[in-house]
Amino acid sequence: MTLAHWLPFAIASAILVAIPGPTVLLVISYALGHGRRFAMVTTAGVALGDLTSMTASMLGLGVILAASATLFTALKWLGAAYLIYLGIKLWRAPVSTADAPATGETRPSRIFAHAYTVTALNPKSIVFFVAFVPQFIDTQVATWSQIAIFEATFVALGTLNALGYAVLASAARRAIRSPRVQRGVNCTGGTLLIGAGLLAAAWRKSTA
Repeated sequence: MTLAHWLPFAIASAILVAIPGPTVLLVISYALGHGRRFAMVTTAGVALGDLTSMTASMLGLGVILAASATLFTALKWLGAAYLIYLGIKLWRAPVSTADAPATGETRPSRIFAHAYTVTALNPKSIVFFVAFVPQFIDTQVATWSQIAIFEATFVALGTLNALGYAVLASAARRAIRSPRVQRGVNCTGGTLLIGAGLLAAAWRKSTA
C-alpha cells in the first residue's frame, strides 16, 4: 500500500471520528460522572466496539444490512432503543456531594459493556464502512492486508479521539462540585443521548 492510498483514508477517518456522536456523548458523560478511571474503561469499550463494527462490515455484515431492509431496521431500532435507555438511566442517576463521588453505575464491566454496545451496534457505521473503505483500496495489492491496515488506522484514531474527550471531561470534573451543576450535566447528557437515539431511529437508508 502506498502513502497516496493510506493518507486520504487517515485524514477522512480523523474527520469522521472527531465529529461528536453517541459514542463521544457517552464517553463525556461517564468521565464527568465518575472521573478518569472510568474514562479509560469507556475508551476501551469504544475501541473494541469500533473493531467489532468494522470487522463485521468487512466480513459482509454491512453488505447484508445494505441489502436487507428488515435486518437494517431491526439493528437500527435495537441501537436506538439502547441509546434512549442510557439517556433515561443518566437522567435518573444520583449526583455526588462536594465530598463524595458519584454513586451511579460504578461497575467497570457494565460501563465497558455500555460503551462497547453503543459503538458496535451503530448500523450507520457498519454500512458506512462498506461504502467508505473500498474507495481507498488499491486493486493491485492484496486486499486483506490493506483492510487490516485501514481497520487498525480507524480503530487507533477512534480510540485516541475518545481518550482525548475523556481526559478533557475528567479534568473538567474537578471543577464541578455543585450537585446542581452535576444534575444539570446528567440531564443535559441524558437528553442528548435520548435525542441521539430518536435521531438514529428516524434515520433512513439512502435509496441512491
